Amino acid sequence: MVDILLNIALLILSVATLGCIYRVVKGPSVPDRVIALDAIGINLIGITAITSIILKTEAFLEVILLIGILLFIGTVAFSKYLEKGVIVEHDRGDS
Repeated sequence: MVDILLNIALLILSVATLGCIYRVVKGPSVPDRVIALDAIGINLIGITAITSIILKTEAFLEVILLIGILLFIGTVAFSKYLEKGVIVEHDRGDS
């Protein structure tokens, strides 16, 4: 019974990821695309976690952490770019 539910959850996350990919391609604005990319990353974490449960292994836990860290850094970089237009500010202290 649990295996069936895990496979259904995997299917639902896969369909949700495809919907987010559509939003990234056809998004009406850049912030919508950034949110869709963030949602794709979260779905990818869920897919990896369910796959780890199905395969009965803990080998993917480090992958989940790595995806989470990269997702956070990417979201912060996109947000900073949308707010200021640059990611890395070169502050020249001319005094």
